[in-house]
Amino acid sequence: MIEKMLTSLDNLRQWLENRLPFLIAKKRGGIFHLLLTLLLMMLALLVRLGIAPVSGGLQYVTFFPAVTLAAVIGGYRPGLFATFIGVVLATFIFTPPYQTFSLEVIQNAFWPNIVFIIDGIIVSFSIESMHRYRLKYQQELIEVKQQEAQLRIAAVTFESDAAVVITDTAARIVRVNKAFENITGYSQEEVIGKNPRILKSGHHEAEFYQAMWNTLLATGKWKGELWERHKSGATYPKEMSITAIHDDKGKKTHYVSIFNNISDRRQAESEIHNLAFYDPLTQLPNRRLFMDRLGVALSLSSRSEKIGALLFLDMDNFKTLNDTLGHNYGDLLLIEVAGRLKSCIRECDSVARIGGDEFTVLIENTATEESTALVYVAQIAEKIRDTLAAPYKLKEHTHRSTPSIGVCMFSGSKIAAGDLIKRADMAMYQAKKSGRNCVRFFDMQLQHSVEEHAFLESELRTAITSNQLQLYYQIQVNHAHTPLGAEALVRWNHPKRGVVSPAQFIPVAEESSLILELGHWVLDTACQQLAIWSRSEHTSKLVLAVNVSAKQFKQPDFVESIKGLIDKYRIVPSLLKLELTESVIMNNLDEVVAKMQALREEVGVRLSLDDFGTGYSSLSYLKRMPLDQVKIDQSFVRDMEPDSSDTFLVKTIIDMAKNFNLNVIAEGVESELQLGLLGDNGCKAYQGYLFSRPVPLEQFEALLNVTAPSLVSPPEMLDWNI
Repeated sequence: MIEKMLTSLDNLRQWLENRLPFLIAKKRGGIFHLLLTLLLMMLALLVRLGIAPVSGGLQYVTFFPAVTLAAVIGGYRPGLFATFIGVVLATFIFTPPYQTFSLEVIQNAFWPNIVFIIDGIIVSFSIESMHRYRLKYQQELIEVKQQEAQLRIAAVTFESDAAVVITDTAARIVRVNKAFENITGYSQEEVIGKNPRILKSGHHEAEFYQAMWNTLLATGKWKGELWERHKSGATYPKEMSITAIHDDKGKKTHYVSIFNNISDRRQAESEIHNLAFYDPLTQLPNRRLFMDRLGVALSLSSRSEKIGALLFLDMDNFKTLNDTLGHNYGDLLLIEVAGRLKSCIRECDSVARIGGDEFTVLIENTATEESTALVYVAQIAEKIRDTLAAPYKLKEHTHRSTPSIGVCMFSGSKIAAGDLIKRADMAMYQAKKSGRNCVRFFDMQLQHSVEEHAFLESELRTAITSNQLQLYYQIQVNHAHTPLGAEALVRWNHPKRGVVSPAQFIPVAEESSLILELGHWVLDTACQQLAIWSRSEHTSKLVLAVNVSAKQFKQPDFVESIKGLIDKYRIVPSLLKLELTESVIMNNLDEVVAKMQALREEVGVRLSLDDFGTGYSSLSYLKRMPLDQVKIDQSFVRDMEPDSSDTFLVKTIIDMAKNFNLNVIAEGVESELQLGLLGDNGCKAYQGYLFSRPVPLEQFEALLNVTAPSLVSPPEMLDWNI
């Protein structure tokens, strides 16, 4: 009965806690609950006074629920406090003589108060006990639920994809999970009671396992990678962690080992490594790995003082194979080249594919003597050249290809790896220029040439936009020494180097896009000068010849650009003569002829074939060309003597030009003998040092004002270097 009552009181407290949490949530027995108890007792007093203001007998009935409620809300302290207040109120107010404190009052209220105090104490501590029991029960329930959750987690973890092995302190297996069986091939029955060493692969020494156990015993855990053996005998890598399990007293009871087979991860890492450092087609090291190896080789060479070599090779005409048979066959060739290269070198040497059909070979530790090392490397290079020049069987096709090989020797780390590759590359291009299928060694003169080329290209870009260029004019005359016009020749006045020879910077411009900017500047300046000359009767009939490069002529808008310059400066089109070399007309003949016809017939300029006889033009080409003139190259004029082959050749050119109704002009005329022979054979227009060397505009215009006989300079005054 009492237990039910106490349970009901505890339920009441829970109900209050849910409905009036602000009453229950405070600290039990604190000042808040004591004040609340005082309030409850005052309410109970008011209720009692409302029933029977002064009579005794009912006060305990009204006070006891307040005591109970105070104990429920605040615990045993508020309950005892309420009991004390109830005793005081019952004695002072409701015990006769009423509202006095005397020995008689105390005696009259003694036994009722004793009963009330005992009931209050019992109720207060009973409710407190029920409360504390409930809290303990709730805590235990929470702990049980947590343990159940941990067990569920442990069960799920135990049956995860990772293998789990539990051993006792003697390293005997007591339990394994399903993943262990899948990874190792052993069933649980086969391994229970056995030592995990049954999985040893033999890849690790005894010291490895000793270090593992030392760590495990010292720290209680170990983690790392090792190789194990499958039941089938195959070995595999695994990542494993071992943890020691202790009981409540800290004593080791078990070891738990968790591991995964990382074969797939190792395979993926290997593939990533190969992609990062190896060429996927040939499986040779790529540029990145090769640069690392080259850096190491330079350092080792510095310490050992042994000479090494870098070979840079390129397969000749590789593009032709791709264009004819397709890239699949090109790939087959590269794979075969890689295999042949590896067969030609020692294991300590390295081969790499650094891009396209370019390969490098690193030869280390040849010799300490330069001559000995040079001979050895030359032999290896020739062996590689011979091996790679042998026919290739590409499926049903037999293909022949040859390498061009550049070699750069090195000793120590005096030169950076990047510069070493650059030098070997330069030597390789020298091999290509020498006819391909050969070996060339780098020399410093080649380096100086390349550096000079790069310097001139950089400076020439500035020269075009900073007024460092100037046109010189070399006069062209007829048989009577009357000026016909001039050839405009560009000169470069460098601010530090002075006059730079056209033989130096024109080839640089030709090899880059600068020839287009340079050519446009020359044409624009020449047309501007023709416009100035047109204002004077003395110079208005002069024809100005301008050289046009093959790249410039091939520009789609070349005809429009010439027409634009003529319209811009309002010059007579026929006074502009464009000199084209034979290289211009060697490709796309129909397109070239159409462009020349547009220049000659629509625009109205004159066209001259420069350096005639030095190229590969045929009579059929010459027949189709809409030309006005051919210029005999100075190489023929220079060696003209009576009855010489050059004189006969010049006569043939003159006769042929006449048959095609073309004018003829000879360049490089430097002597009266040459002039006489040219005149005797029908050439009536000349250009050369005999009349004037190329000179600036002011000197050229001064030359026009002198009489015709004085145009001839004495031979001893000729500048043979210009």
